Amino acid sequence: MPTLRLALCQVNPTVGDLAGNAGLVRDWTRRAADAGAQLVAFPEMMLTGYPVEDLVFRRSFVAASKAALERLATDLAADGLGELPVLVGYLDADGPPQVSTDAEPGHGARNAAALLYRGGVVATYFKHHLPNYGVFDEDRYFVPGDALTVVRVGGVDVALTICEDLWQAGGPFAAARQAGVGLVLNINGSPYELNKDDIRLPLVRRRAAEAGATIAYVNMVGGQDELVFEGDSMIVTADGTLLTRAPQFVEHLLVHDVELPPAGEPTDPDQALADEMRVVRATVDAVPPPAGGPVATGGTIAPVADEAEVWQALVLGLRDYVNKNRFPSVVLGLSGGIDSAVVAALAVDALGPDRVVGVSLPSQHSSEHSREDAAELAKRTGLDYRVEPIQPMVDTFLANMSLSGVSVENLQARVRGVILMALSNQEGHLVLTTGNKSELAVGYSTLYGDSVGGFNPVKDVWKTLIWRLAKWRNADAARRDETPPIPESSIGKPPSAELSPGQLDSDTLPDYDVLDPILIGYVDGDLGRDGLVASGHDPAVVDRVLRMVDTAEYKRRQSAPGTKISMKAFGRDRRLPITNRWREDG
Repeated sequence: MPTLRLALCQVNPTVGDLAGNAGLVRDWTRRAADAGAQLVAFPEMMLTGYPVEDLVFRRSFVAASKAALERLATDLAADGLGELPVLVGYLDADGPPQVSTDAEPGHGARNAAALLYRGGVVATYFKHHLPNYGVFDEDRYFVPGDALTVVRVGGVDVALTICEDLWQAGGPFAAARQAGVGLVLNINGSPYELNKDDIRLPLVRRRAAEAGATIAYVNMVGGQDELVFEGDSMIVTADGTLLTRAPQFVEHLLVHDVELPPAGEPTDPDQALADEMRVVRATVDAVPPPAGGPVATGGTIAPVADEAEVWQALVLGLRDYVNKNRFPSVVLGLSGGIDSAVVAALAVDALGPDRVVGVSLPSQHSSEHSREDAAELAKRTGLDYRVEPIQPMVDTFLANMSLSGVSVENLQARVRGVILMALSNQEGHLVLTTGNKSELAVGYSTLYGDSVGGFNPVKDVWKTLIWRLAKWRNADAARRDETPPIPESSIGKPPSAELSPGQLDSDTLPDYDVLDPILIGYVDGDLGRDGLVASGHDPAVVDRVLRMVDTAEYKRRQSAPGTKISMKAFGRDRRLPITNRWREDG
Protein backbone atom coordinates (compact mmCIF):
# COMPACT_ATOMS: atom_id res chain seq x y z
CA MET A 1 0.00 0.00 0.00
CA PRO A 2 1.21 3.56 -0.68
CA THR A 3 2.44 5.56 2.27
CA LEU A 4 2.03 9.33 2.49
CA ARG A 5 3.84 11.43 5.04
CA LEU A 6 1.20 13.92 6.14
CA ALA A 7 1.96 17.19 7.88
CA LEU A 8 -0.90 18.87 9.74
CA CYS A 9 0.02 22.45 10.62
CA GLN A 10 -1.89 23.45 13.75
CA VAL A 11 -1.16 27.18 13.71
CA ASN A 12 -2.50 30.51 14.98
CA PRO A 13 -3.63 32.92 12.23
CA THR A 14 -4.96 36.43 12.82
CA VAL A 15 -8.14 37.69 11.18
CA GLY A 16 -7.38 40.20 8.44
CA ASP A 17 -3.60 39.74 8.52
CA LEU A 18 -3.27 38.29 5.02
CA ALA A 19 0.47 38.91 4.76
CA GLY A 20 1.20 37.60 8.24
CA ASN A 21 -0.94 34.50 7.73
CA ALA A 22 0.72 33.80 4.37
CA GLY A 23 4.06 34.12 6.16
CA LEU A 24 2.94 31.47 8.64
CA VAL A 25 2.08 29.14 5.75
CA ARG A 26 5.50 29.63 4.21
CA ASP A 27 7.34 29.12 7.52
CA TRP A 28 5.40 26.03 8.54
CA THR A 29 5.55 24.53 5.05
CA ARG A 30 9.34 24.82 5.28
CA ARG A 31 9.25 22.96 8.59
CA ALA A 32 7.01 20.31 7.05
CA ALA A 33 9.35 19.93 4.10
CA ASP A 34 12.32 19.59 6.44
CA ALA A 35 10.41 16.78 8.16
CA GLY A 36 10.01 14.98 4.83
CA ALA A 37 6.31 15.72 4.35
CA GLN A 38 4.61 14.77 1.08
CA LEU A 39 1.27 16.52 1.71
CA VAL A 40 0.67 19.51 3.99
CA ALA A 41 -2.62 20.89 5.36
CA PHE A 42 -3.46 24.16 7.13
CA PRO A 43 -6.69 25.16 8.93
CA GLU A 44 -9.96 26.57 7.64
CA MET A 45 -9.68 30.10 6.19
CA MET A 46 -6.02 30.11 7.10
CA LEU A 47 -5.19 33.07 4.86
CA THR A 48 -7.87 35.39 6.22
CA GLY A 49 -8.20 34.08 9.76
CA TYR A 50 -11.54 32.82 11.06
CA PRO A 51 -14.28 33.90 11.48
CA VAL A 52 -14.11 37.00 9.29
CA GLU A 53 -17.79 37.88 9.88
CA ASP A 54 -19.01 40.89 7.87
CA LEU A 55 -15.63 41.34 6.18
CA VAL A 56 -17.15 38.80 3.79
CA PHE A 57 -19.34 41.58 2.42
CA ARG A 58 -16.37 43.79 1.51
CA ARG A 59 -15.48 43.00 -2.06
CA SER A 60 -12.07 44.56 -1.49
CA PHE A 61 -11.37 41.98 1.22
CA VAL A 62 -12.51 39.08 -0.94
CA ALA A 63 -10.31 40.33 -3.77
CA ALA A 64 -7.38 40.68 -1.37
CA SER A 65 -7.87 37.10 -0.17
CA LYS A 66 -7.84 35.73 -3.70
CA ALA A 67 -4.78 37.80 -4.62
CA ALA A 68 -2.99 36.66 -1.46
CA LEU A 69 -3.65 33.03 -2.42
CA GLU A 70 -2.08 33.53 -5.84
CA ARG A 71 0.94 35.28 -4.29
CA LEU A 72 1.31 32.53 -1.74
CA ALA A 73 1.42 29.85 -4.44
CA THR A 74 4.11 31.81 -6.27
CA ASP A 75 6.07 32.46 -3.07
CA LEU A 76 6.04 28.80 -2.05
CA ALA A 77 7.53 27.89 -5.42
CA ALA A 78 10.13 30.64 -5.04
CA ASP A 79 10.96 29.21 -1.60
CA GLY A 80 11.80 25.90 -3.26
CA LEU A 81 8.61 24.32 -1.93
CA GLY A 82 6.60 24.19 -5.14
CA GLU A 83 6.81 20.39 -5.45
CA LEU A 84 5.12 19.95 -2.07
CA PRO A 85 1.28 20.07 -2.30
CA VAL A 86 -0.15 22.40 0.36
CA LEU A 87 -3.84 22.70 1.29
CA VAL A 88 -4.83 26.17 2.54
CA GLY A 89 -8.18 27.62 3.59
CA TYR A 90 -9.13 31.04 2.23
CA LEU A 91 -12.07 33.29 1.30
CA ASP A 92 -13.25 33.04 -2.30
CA ALA A 93 -16.27 34.27 -4.25
CA ASP A 94 -17.80 33.40 -7.60
CA GLY A 95 -20.37 36.18 -7.50
CA PRO A 96 -21.55 39.22 -5.54
CA PRO A 97 -22.40 38.90 -1.83
CA GLN A 98 -25.81 37.41 -1.19
CA VAL A 99 -26.95 40.58 0.58
CA SER A 100 -26.28 42.77 -2.45
CA THR A 101 -28.89 43.84 -5.00
CA ASP A 102 -26.89 42.21 -7.80
CA ALA A 103 -26.67 38.81 -6.07
CA GLU A 104 -26.86 35.74 -8.29
CA PRO A 105 -28.65 32.55 -7.16
CA GLY A 106 -26.16 29.81 -6.29
CA HIS A 107 -23.20 32.17 -6.43
CA GLY A 108 -21.47 34.37 -3.89
CA ALA A 109 -18.86 34.23 -1.15
CA ARG A 110 -17.31 30.83 -0.49
CA ASN A 111 -15.58 29.28 2.47
CA ALA A 112 -12.90 27.65 0.35
CA ALA A 113 -9.82 25.47 0.34
CA ALA A 114 -7.11 25.45 -2.32
CA LEU A 115 -4.39 22.92 -3.05
CA LEU A 116 -1.25 24.79 -4.02
CA TYR A 117 1.39 23.07 -6.17
CA ARG A 118 4.15 24.21 -8.51
CA GLY A 119 3.33 27.87 -8.13
CA GLY A 120 -0.40 27.63 -8.79
CA VAL A 121 -3.76 26.35 -7.62
CA VAL A 122 -4.42 22.81 -8.85
CA ALA A 123 -7.73 22.27 -7.06
CA THR A 124 -10.32 24.14 -5.01
CA TYR A 125 -13.16 23.02 -2.77
CA PHE A 126 -16.12 25.00 -1.44
CA LYS A 127 -17.52 24.08 1.98
CA HIS A 128 -20.76 22.13 1.60
CA HIS A 129 -22.38 22.15 5.06
CA LEU A 130 -22.71 25.69 6.44
CA PRO A 131 -23.37 25.85 10.20
CA ASN A 132 -25.98 28.31 11.37
CA TYR A 133 -26.19 27.72 15.12
CA GLY A 134 -24.39 28.93 18.24
CA VAL A 135 -21.62 31.32 17.24
CA PHE A 136 -21.88 30.37 13.56
CA ASP A 137 -23.68 32.49 10.95
CA GLU A 138 -22.32 30.89 7.81
CA ASP A 139 -25.66 30.83 6.02
CA ARG A 140 -25.53 34.62 6.30
CA TYR A 141 -22.16 34.80 4.63
CA PHE A 142 -21.51 31.91 2.28
CA VAL A 143 -23.03 29.90 -0.53
CA PRO A 144 -22.60 26.11 -0.13
CA GLY A 145 -20.53 24.09 -2.56
CA ASP A 146 -22.12 21.25 -4.50
CA ALA A 147 -19.01 19.36 -5.62
CA LEU A 148 -16.57 17.01 -3.90
CA THR A 149 -13.00 17.73 -4.95
CA VAL A 150 -10.81 14.63 -5.21
CA VAL A 151 -7.10 15.02 -5.90
CA ARG A 152 -4.82 12.14 -6.78
CA VAL A 153 -1.67 12.64 -4.70
CA GLY A 154 1.15 10.12 -4.66
CA GLY A 155 -1.11 7.41 -6.06
CA VAL A 156 -3.84 8.03 -3.46
CA ASP A 157 -7.22 9.67 -4.04
CA VAL A 158 -7.65 12.46 -1.48
CA ALA A 159 -10.96 14.24 -0.85
CA LEU A 160 -10.99 17.84 0.41
CA THR A 161 -13.51 18.91 3.08
CA ILE A 162 -13.96 21.77 5.53
CA CYS A 163 -15.00 21.72 9.22
CA GLU A 164 -18.82 21.45 9.39
CA ASP A 165 -18.74 18.88 6.59
CA LEU A 166 -17.42 16.56 9.32
CA TRP A 167 -20.15 17.36 11.84
CA GLN A 168 -23.06 16.25 9.68
CA ALA A 169 -23.75 12.84 8.22
CA GLY A 170 -24.16 12.54 4.48
CA GLY A 171 -22.84 15.07 2.03
CA PRO A 172 -19.10 15.10 1.38
CA PHE A 173 -18.18 12.08 3.52
CA ALA A 174 -20.86 9.87 2.02
CA ALA A 175 -19.82 11.15 -1.40
CA ALA A 176 -16.19 10.35 -0.56
CA ARG A 177 -17.11 6.70 -0.04
CA GLN A 178 -18.94 6.61 -3.36
CA ALA A 179 -15.93 8.21 -5.04
CA GLY A 180 -13.64 5.54 -3.57
CA VAL A 181 -11.12 7.86 -1.90
CA GLY A 182 -8.42 6.62 0.45
CA LEU A 183 -7.96 9.80 2.49
CA VAL A 184 -10.18 12.73 3.48
CA LEU A 185 -8.45 15.96 4.49
CA ASN A 186 -10.65 18.00 6.81
CA ILE A 187 -9.46 21.53 7.63
CA ASN A 188 -11.06 23.26 10.61
CA GLY A 189 -11.78 26.40 12.54
CA SER A 190 -13.57 24.54 15.35
CA PRO A 191 -13.93 26.67 18.51
CA TYR A 192 -13.19 25.27 21.94
CA GLU A 193 -15.82 24.19 24.44
CA LEU A 194 -15.13 22.25 27.61
CA ASN A 195 -15.05 18.51 26.83
CA LYS A 196 -15.42 19.08 23.10
CA ASP A 197 -12.30 16.96 22.64
CA ASP A 198 -14.26 14.04 24.10
CA ILE A 199 -16.88 14.50 21.40
CA ARG A 200 -14.49 15.13 18.53
CA LEU A 201 -12.72 11.75 18.38
CA PRO A 202 -15.95 9.68 18.26
CA LEU A 203 -17.22 12.10 15.61
CA VAL A 204 -14.13 11.67 13.44
CA ARG A 205 -14.46 7.92 13.84
CA ARG A 206 -18.07 8.02 12.63
CA ARG A 207 -17.15 10.04 9.55
CA ALA A 208 -14.17 7.78 8.84
CA ALA A 209 -16.50 4.79 8.87
CA GLU A 210 -18.99 6.66 6.70
CA ALA A 211 -16.32 7.57 4.17
CA GLY A 212 -14.55 4.21 4.39
CA ALA A 213 -11.34 6.21 4.45
CA THR A 214 -8.68 7.63 6.75
CA ILE A 215 -9.40 11.16 7.98
CA ALA A 216 -6.70 13.74 8.59
CA TYR A 217 -8.25 16.45 10.77
CA VAL A 218 -6.36 19.72 11.31
CA ASN A 219 -7.72 22.49 13.52
CA MET A 220 -6.42 25.98 14.14
CA VAL A 221 -5.24 27.20 17.53
CA GLY A 222 -5.47 30.64 19.13
CA GLY A 223 -7.88 33.31 20.28
CA GLN A 224 -10.20 35.44 18.14
CA ASP A 225 -12.36 37.83 20.17
CA GLU A 226 -14.63 35.59 22.29
CA LEU A 227 -13.58 32.39 20.55
CA VAL A 228 -10.56 30.28 21.29
CA PHE A 229 -9.42 27.37 19.11
CA GLU A 230 -7.55 24.54 20.79
CA GLY A 231 -6.06 22.52 17.93
CA ASP A 232 -6.50 18.85 18.84
CA SER A 233 -5.57 17.79 15.30
CA MET A 234 -5.59 14.06 14.60
CA ILE A 235 -5.49 11.24 12.07
CA VAL A 236 -8.01 8.37 12.31
CA THR A 237 -8.23 5.32 10.05
CA ALA A 238 -11.37 3.94 8.43
CA ASP A 239 -11.70 1.30 11.16
CA GLY A 240 -11.53 3.96 13.88
CA THR A 241 -7.91 3.57 14.94
CA LEU A 242 -6.42 6.79 16.30
CA LEU A 243 -2.98 7.05 14.71
CA THR A 244 -1.84 10.36 16.13
CA ARG A 245 -3.22 13.35 18.02
CA ALA A 246 -1.76 16.80 18.63
CA PRO A 247 -1.71 18.72 21.91
CA GLN A 248 -4.28 21.38 22.75
CA PHE A 249 -3.73 25.15 22.87
CA VAL A 250 -0.27 25.25 21.29
CA GLU A 251 0.97 25.55 17.74
CA HIS A 252 2.17 22.17 16.57
CA LEU A 253 3.42 20.36 13.48
CA LEU A 254 1.91 16.88 13.43
CA VAL A 255 3.85 14.66 11.01
CA HIS A 256 2.84 11.05 10.50
CA ASP A 257 3.37 8.32 7.89
CA VAL A 258 0.00 6.90 6.85
CA GLU A 259 -0.56 3.74 4.81
CA LEU A 260 -3.40 4.32 2.36
CA PRO A 261 -5.12 2.28 -0.33
CA PRO A 262 -3.99 2.94 -3.91
CA ALA A 263 -6.30 4.92 -6.15
CA GLY A 264 -8.62 2.90 -8.32
CA GLU A 265 -10.38 3.72 -11.52
CA PRO A 266 -11.99 7.18 -11.35
CA THR A 267 -15.73 7.22 -10.86
CA ASP A 268 -17.98 8.82 -13.42
CA PRO A 269 -18.08 12.56 -12.65
CA ASP A 270 -21.77 12.54 -13.58
CA GLN A 271 -22.52 9.78 -11.07
CA ALA A 272 -25.21 10.86 -8.58
CA LEU A 273 -23.56 11.15 -5.17
CA ALA A 274 -24.84 11.97 -1.68
CA ASP A 275 -26.71 15.28 -1.43
CA GLU A 276 -26.59 15.44 -5.25
CA MET A 277 -22.90 16.26 -5.12
CA ARG A 278 -20.70 15.80 -8.16
CA VAL A 279 -17.02 14.90 -8.25
CA VAL A 280 -14.33 17.25 -9.51
CA ARG A 281 -10.98 15.56 -10.00
CA ALA A 282 -7.42 16.81 -10.22
CA THR A 283 -3.97 15.21 -10.15
CA VAL A 284 -0.69 16.20 -8.57
CA ASP A 285 1.89 14.88 -10.97
CA ALA A 286 4.50 14.03 -8.36
CA VAL A 287 5.21 14.48 -4.67
CA PRO A 288 8.53 14.58 -2.84
CA PRO A 289 10.00 11.08 -2.60
CA PRO A 290 9.62 9.17 0.66
CA ALA A 291 12.00 10.41 3.30
CA GLY A 292 14.72 8.07 4.41
CA GLY A 293 15.27 7.10 8.00
CA PRO A 294 12.73 5.98 10.58
CA VAL A 295 8.99 6.02 10.11
CA ALA A 296 7.43 9.35 11.13
CA THR A 297 5.02 9.04 14.05
CA GLY A 298 3.26 12.02 15.49
CA GLY A 299 2.43 10.45 18.84
CA THR A 300 -0.72 10.96 20.88
CA ILE A 301 -1.35 13.41 23.68
CA ALA A 302 -3.20 12.19 26.77
CA PRO A 303 -6.20 14.31 27.83
CA VAL A 304 -5.84 16.60 30.84
CA ALA A 305 -8.17 17.44 33.71
CA ASP A 306 -11.08 19.77 32.98
CA GLU A 307 -9.58 22.53 35.11
CA ALA A 308 -6.26 22.33 33.27
CA GLU A 309 -8.05 22.44 29.93
CA VAL A 310 -10.15 25.47 30.89
CA TRP A 311 -7.15 27.29 32.34
CA GLN A 312 -5.19 26.82 29.12
CA ALA A 313 -8.16 28.05 27.08
CA LEU A 314 -8.57 31.16 29.22
CA VAL A 315 -4.86 31.96 29.16
CA LEU A 316 -4.66 31.60 25.38
CA GLY A 317 -7.85 33.57 24.79
CA LEU A 318 -6.61 36.45 26.95
CA ARG A 319 -3.08 36.42 25.53
CA ASP A 320 -4.25 36.56 21.93
CA TYR A 321 -6.89 39.22 22.60
CA VAL A 322 -4.23 41.45 24.18
CA ASN A 323 -1.45 40.74 21.69
CA LYS A 324 -3.47 40.64 18.49
CA ASN A 325 -5.07 43.97 19.43
CA ARG A 326 -1.63 45.33 20.34
CA PHE A 327 -2.27 46.33 23.91
CA PRO A 328 1.02 46.69 25.80
CA SER A 329 -0.41 45.64 29.19
CA VAL A 330 -3.52 45.10 31.28
CA VAL A 331 -4.90 46.62 34.49
CA LEU A 332 -7.49 45.22 36.88
CA GLY A 333 -8.91 45.93 40.29
CA LEU A 334 -7.59 43.60 43.00
CA SER A 335 -10.19 43.27 45.73
CA GLY A 336 -8.63 40.35 47.57
CA GLY A 337 -11.57 38.20 46.48
CA ILE A 338 -11.52 35.02 44.45
CA ASP A 339 -12.66 36.43 41.08
CA SER A 340 -10.03 39.15 40.80
CA ALA A 341 -7.40 36.75 42.14
CA VAL A 342 -8.15 34.21 39.40
CA VAL A 343 -8.17 36.91 36.70
CA ALA A 344 -4.84 38.27 37.96
CA ALA A 345 -3.28 34.80 37.94
CA LEU A 346 -4.60 34.19 34.42
CA ALA A 347 -3.19 37.52 33.26
CA VAL A 348 0.24 36.81 34.71
CA ASP A 349 0.28 33.36 33.10
CA ALA A 350 -0.81 34.86 29.77
CA LEU A 351 1.37 37.96 29.63
CA GLY A 352 4.00 37.82 32.36
CA PRO A 353 3.99 39.91 35.56
CA ASP A 354 5.66 42.92 33.93
CA ARG A 355 2.57 43.47 31.73
CA VAL A 356 -0.02 43.22 34.50
CA VAL A 357 -1.05 46.07 36.83
CA GLY A 358 -3.18 45.22 39.85
CA VAL A 359 -4.83 48.06 41.74
CA SER A 360 -6.25 47.79 45.23
CA LEU A 361 -9.16 50.22 45.52
CA PRO A 362 -10.15 50.09 49.20
CA SER A 363 -13.15 51.90 50.66
CA GLN A 364 -14.15 52.28 54.30
CA HIS A 365 -15.93 48.91 53.97
CA SER A 366 -12.90 47.00 52.66
CA SER A 367 -11.75 44.56 55.30
CA GLU A 368 -8.14 44.40 56.40
CA HIS A 369 -7.87 40.76 55.33
CA SER A 370 -9.05 41.65 51.81
CA ARG A 371 -6.37 44.32 51.51
CA GLU A 372 -3.79 41.87 52.80
CA ASP A 373 -4.95 39.18 50.34
CA ALA A 374 -4.61 41.59 47.42
CA ALA A 375 -1.10 42.54 48.49
CA GLU A 376 -0.18 38.91 49.06
CA LEU A 377 -1.34 37.91 45.56
CA ALA A 378 0.74 40.72 44.09
CA LYS A 379 3.77 39.51 46.04
CA ARG A 380 3.28 35.91 44.90
CA THR A 381 2.82 36.75 41.22
CA GLY A 382 5.20 39.71 40.91
CA LEU A 383 2.71 41.96 39.13
CA ASP A 384 2.83 45.77 39.36
CA TYR A 385 0.82 46.50 42.51
CA ARG A 386 -0.71 49.84 43.42
CA VAL A 387 -3.10 51.15 46.05
CA GLU A 388 -5.66 53.87 45.24
CA PRO A 389 -8.08 54.49 48.14
CA ILE A 390 -11.49 55.52 46.86
CA GLN A 391 -13.05 56.89 50.04
CA PRO A 392 -11.98 60.55 49.56
CA MET A 393 -13.56 60.56 46.09
CA VAL A 394 -16.71 58.85 47.35
CA ASP A 395 -16.96 61.38 50.17
CA THR A 396 -16.69 64.23 47.67
CA PHE A 397 -19.63 62.83 45.72
CA LEU A 398 -21.67 62.36 48.89
CA ALA A 399 -20.92 65.90 49.99
CA ASN A 400 -22.58 67.14 46.82
CA MET A 401 -25.36 64.59 46.33
CA SER A 402 -27.90 63.04 48.64
CA LEU A 403 -27.52 59.28 48.14
CA SER A 404 -28.26 56.27 50.32
CA GLY A 405 -28.51 52.49 50.26
CA VAL A 406 -27.75 50.74 47.00
CA SER A 407 -26.97 54.07 45.33
CA VAL A 408 -23.97 54.50 47.63
CA GLU A 409 -22.85 50.94 46.97
CA ASN A 410 -23.02 51.52 43.21
CA LEU A 411 -21.23 54.86 43.58
CA GLN A 412 -18.25 53.08 45.12
CA ALA A 413 -18.13 50.59 42.26
CA ARG A 414 -18.33 53.37 39.70
CA VAL A 415 -15.55 55.37 41.34
CA ARG A 416 -13.38 52.27 41.06
CA GLY A 417 -14.32 51.98 37.41
CA VAL A 418 -13.38 55.61 36.80
CA ILE A 419 -9.95 55.08 38.36
CA LEU A 420 -9.24 51.97 36.29
CA MET A 421 -10.32 53.68 33.08
CA ALA A 422 -8.20 56.73 33.95
CA LEU A 423 -5.15 54.50 34.34
CA SER A 424 -6.04 52.87 31.02
CA ASN A 425 -6.22 56.25 29.29
CA GLN A 426 -3.08 57.56 30.96
CA GLU A 427 -0.83 54.51 30.57
CA GLY A 428 -2.35 52.51 27.70
CA HIS A 429 -3.47 49.42 29.64
CA LEU A 430 -6.45 47.30 28.65
CA VAL A 431 -8.87 47.15 31.59
CA LEU A 432 -9.85 43.61 32.57
CA THR A 433 -13.18 43.17 34.28
CA THR A 434 -13.58 40.27 36.67
CA GLY A 435 -17.28 39.36 36.91
CA ASN A 436 -17.99 35.64 36.60
CA LYS A 437 -20.82 34.06 34.57
CA SER A 438 -23.03 33.54 37.62
CA GLU A 439 -22.93 37.25 38.46
CA LEU A 440 -23.51 38.23 34.84
CA ALA A 441 -26.47 35.86 34.67
CA VAL A 442 -28.32 37.40 37.60
CA GLY A 443 -27.14 40.98 37.06
CA TYR A 444 -25.09 41.03 40.27
CA SER A 445 -22.84 43.83 39.09
CA THR A 446 -22.83 47.61 38.78
CA LEU A 447 -23.17 48.94 35.26
CA TYR A 448 -20.22 51.26 34.55
CA GLY A 449 -18.71 50.13 37.84
CA ASP A 450 -17.27 46.66 38.37
CA SER A 451 -18.54 45.78 34.88
CA VAL A 452 -16.19 48.35 33.35
CA GLY A 453 -13.50 46.92 31.09
CA GLY A 454 -12.41 45.96 27.61
CA PHE A 455 -12.16 42.20 28.16
CA ASN A 456 -13.39 39.72 30.75
CA PRO A 457 -11.34 36.51 30.95
CA VAL A 458 -13.89 34.77 33.22
CA LYS A 459 -17.09 35.94 31.53
CA ASP A 460 -18.05 32.34 30.67
CA VAL A 461 -16.90 30.77 33.96
CA TRP A 462 -19.49 29.88 36.59
CA LYS A 463 -18.64 30.88 40.16
CA THR A 464 -18.32 27.28 41.33
CA LEU A 465 -15.82 26.66 38.53
CA ILE A 466 -13.89 29.78 39.58
CA TRP A 467 -13.16 28.09 42.91
CA ARG A 468 -12.16 24.85 41.20
CA LEU A 469 -9.80 26.72 38.89
CA ALA A 470 -8.16 28.54 41.79
CA LYS A 471 -7.57 25.30 43.68
CA TRP A 472 -6.26 23.57 40.57
CA ARG A 473 -3.86 26.44 39.72
CA ASN A 474 -2.41 26.44 43.21
CA ALA A 475 -2.06 22.66 43.25
CA ASP A 476 -0.40 22.75 39.82
CA ALA A 477 2.11 25.31 41.10
CA ALA A 478 2.85 23.15 44.12
CA ARG A 479 3.44 20.13 41.87
CA ARG A 480 6.05 22.16 40.01
CA ASP A 481 7.66 23.45 43.23
CA GLU A 482 6.46 26.98 42.48
CA THR A 483 4.67 29.46 44.70
CA PRO A 484 0.88 29.06 44.42
CA PRO A 485 -0.34 32.39 43.04
CA ILE A 486 -3.66 32.67 44.89
CA PRO A 487 -3.78 33.17 48.67
CA GLU A 488 -5.70 30.41 50.43
CA SER A 489 -7.74 32.99 52.33
CA SER A 490 -9.05 34.38 49.01
CA ILE A 491 -10.29 30.89 48.17
CA GLY A 492 -11.76 30.05 51.55
CA LYS A 493 -13.56 33.22 52.65
CA PRO A 494 -17.25 33.86 51.88
CA PRO A 495 -17.62 36.01 48.73
CA SER A 496 -18.51 39.65 49.29
CA ALA A 497 -18.65 42.85 47.26
CA GLU A 498 -17.70 44.74 50.47
CA LEU A 499 -19.80 47.77 49.55
CA SER A 500 -21.62 47.97 52.89
CA PRO A 501 -20.87 46.83 56.45
CA GLY A 502 -20.68 43.03 56.77
CA GLN A 503 -22.02 42.47 53.27
CA LEU A 504 -21.97 38.95 51.78
CA ASP A 505 -23.10 37.69 48.35
CA SER A 506 -25.45 35.31 50.17
CA ASP A 507 -27.40 38.32 51.46
CA THR A 508 -28.69 38.83 47.92
CA LEU A 509 -28.15 35.53 46.12
CA PRO A 510 -28.72 31.86 46.90
CA ASP A 511 -25.55 29.98 47.76
CA TYR A 512 -23.59 29.40 44.56
CA ASP A 513 -23.87 25.63 44.98
CA VAL A 514 -27.63 26.13 44.68
CA LEU A 515 -27.56 29.00 42.19
CA ASP A 516 -25.19 27.60 39.57
CA PRO A 517 -27.11 24.40 38.76
CA ILE A 518 -30.26 26.46 38.18
CA LEU A 519 -28.37 28.90 35.97
CA ILE A 520 -26.69 26.12 34.03
CA GLY A 521 -30.06 24.52 33.34
CA TYR A 522 -31.71 27.80 32.35
CA VAL A 523 -28.88 29.46 30.41
CA ASP A 524 -26.89 26.58 28.97
CA GLY A 525 -29.70 24.02 28.77
CA ASP A 526 -32.65 26.27 27.86
CA LEU A 527 -34.78 24.58 30.51
CA GLY A 528 -37.97 26.40 31.48
CA ARG A 529 -39.36 26.76 34.98
CA ASP A 530 -41.18 23.43 34.91
CA GLY A 531 -38.09 21.61 33.75
CA LEU A 532 -35.98 23.15 36.49
CA VAL A 533 -38.52 22.30 39.18
CA ALA A 534 -38.78 18.75 37.81
CA SER A 535 -35.00 18.52 38.14
CA GLY A 536 -35.38 18.96 41.89
CA HIS A 537 -34.88 22.69 42.42
CA ASP A 538 -36.99 24.61 44.91
CA PRO A 539 -39.80 26.38 43.00
CA ALA A 540 -39.49 29.61 44.99
CA VAL A 541 -35.75 29.77 44.41
CA VAL A 542 -36.23 29.01 40.72
CA ASP A 543 -38.75 31.83 40.36
CA ARG A 544 -36.45 34.25 42.15
CA VAL A 545 -33.42 33.33 40.06
CA LEU A 546 -35.24 33.40 36.74
CA ARG A 547 -36.59 36.87 37.45
CA MET A 548 -33.07 38.11 38.11
CA VAL A 549 -31.75 36.54 34.91
CA ASP A 550 -34.55 37.86 32.72
CA THR A 551 -34.32 41.44 33.97
CA ALA A 552 -30.53 41.66 33.60
CA GLU A 553 -30.40 41.26 29.81
CA TYR A 554 -29.70 44.98 29.30
CA LYS A 555 -26.61 44.71 31.51
CA ARG A 556 -25.27 41.67 29.70
CA ARG A 557 -25.73 43.36 26.34
CA GLN A 558 -23.27 46.04 27.49
CA SER A 559 -20.72 43.71 29.05
CA ALA A 560 -17.17 43.27 27.81
CA PRO A 561 -16.29 40.35 25.52
CA GLY A 562 -14.73 37.33 27.13
CA THR A 563 -13.41 33.91 26.19
CA LYS A 564 -16.07 31.29 25.41
CA ILE A 565 -15.53 27.93 27.12
CA SER A 566 -19.07 26.55 27.35
CA MET A 567 -21.72 25.38 24.92
CA LYS A 568 -23.64 28.63 25.43
CA ALA A 569 -21.70 31.76 26.33
CA PHE A 570 -23.38 35.12 26.80
CA GLY A 571 -23.17 36.98 23.51
CA ARG A 572 -23.62 35.42 20.08
CA ASP A 573 -24.47 32.03 21.58
CA ARG A 574 -27.48 33.38 23.47
CA ARG A 575 -29.45 36.12 21.74
CA LEU A 576 -32.49 37.30 23.63
CA PRO A 577 -34.45 40.54 23.31
CA ILE A 578 -33.87 43.16 25.98
CA THR A 579 -37.49 44.31 25.79
CA ASN A 580 -39.26 41.06 26.61
CA ARG A 581 -42.33 40.47 28.79
CA TRP A 582 -42.25 36.67 28.59
CA ARG A 583 -41.59 35.13 32.00
CA GLU A 584 -41.26 31.44 32.75
CA ASP A 585 -43.62 31.72 35.73
CA GLY A 586 -46.37 32.86 33.39
